[in-house]
Amino acid sequence: MDDHPHNGSPNAEISRSAVQLLRVYTGRGPTRARTTINSDSVMIVLGDILTKGERKLAESGKAQRVLDVRHDFQMVMREELVAVVERTLDRKVIAFMSDNHLDPDLAVEVFILNPTTSEPVA
Repeated sequence: MDDHPHNGSPNAEISRSAVQLLRVYTGRGPTRARTTINSDSVMIVLGDILTKGERKLAESGKAQRVLDVRHDFQMVMREELVAVVERTLDRKVIAFMSDNHLDPDLAVEVFILNPTTSEPVA
């Protein structure tokens, strides 16, 4: 998973914006982000996302609590993440899913786009 330099592509714009949002909400953004855009979906994979405190909690047997708090952050950020995708792609998002994994330290944000007139919802 490589960092995407901001090069004006929709992928880079979505990755950069997601990293910035996470930084605002948690005080630290992930160090890696990759956005994949398909005809009906967008997936952002984020790496090295946990704070030092979250890592220590997970190591101390509180992994589920860390996952629960991360899920809470993702639900609170939901509208802003969806807005980034909609604004960047000029497409409506009809579904949003999000999850975290602790080892390795990864997160994923998945957006399902409203189908264009010629494509059915998968």
